[in-house]
Amino acid sequence: MVDARQAAYLQALGVDVYVPRSSPPWQDEEVGETTAPAVTAALTPSPVVTTRADETTPHPDIAANLGWDELRAAVAACQRCDLHATRTQPVFGVGNRQARWMFIGEAPGAEEDRQGEPFVGRAGQLLTSMIRALGLRREDVFIANVLKCRPPDNRDPKPSEAASCRRYLERQVALVNPTLVIAVGRIAAQNLLATETPIAKLRGKVHSFGAQAWPVVVTYHPAYLLRSPGEKRKSWQDLLHARQLFGRLEQESASGGRA
Repeated sequence: MVDARQAAYLQALGVDVYVPRSSPPWQDEEVGETTAPAVTAALTPSPVVTTRADETTPHPDIAANLGWDELRAAVAACQRCDLHATRTQPVFGVGNRQARWMFIGEAPGAEEDRQGEPFVGRAGQLLTSMIRALGLRREDVFIANVLKCRPPDNRDPKPSEAASCRRYLERQVALVNPTLVIAVGRIAAQNLLATETPIAKLRGKVHSFGAQAWPVVVTYHPAYLLRSPGEKRKSWQDLLHARQLFGRLEQESASGGRA
């Protein structure tokens, strides 16, 4: 059931709140305007279309054995692409280092570059509302980006830039070891999943990322939702899908133990 606090956050998302007469909407099997996509597949990656291998091949594993402090220092000192020359500071990531939920966006914007924290400003406020709609606090989750440095003029990341940062991101995910990863936005999803598939076709499915095949659910970026408020309902569907999947994964983890 949606409680009063969650209802307030859902209203901030532009989602009409009602109490269903039977089961909660995320338990429905059909995808509708107010229901979540059913989780019907095992934790198997969806077919992907690999992008330009020569540009996206990651650098040698420079971060595999680093702890949190060493990883942050490595990111701060990184000069593997030209973005280090134009950044104010790297945006490493923030949140609970033992989080069950991890949210990954595309790259820092101007305000993130100034503050050194991902997802601030209006888009960050909306992401916080999305997190709270799940019954969580922002400090309960870990938030990071595909890129640690801001691309000039907020342009899309280049494949070579994403490849330069990939080992850092993979190590962050490994250190957090989340139950579920939420890929926030088209660019984050396509980079995490090594695909050019449109985001509309990535939604409502269970993907995987990294050597340990962490489960990934895809949703829209808050900045896109601010520009296209009519799409907020679809984002709520994604959150319901993620919540249902998370519950199942936690049950499986409780019975078998978390790695």
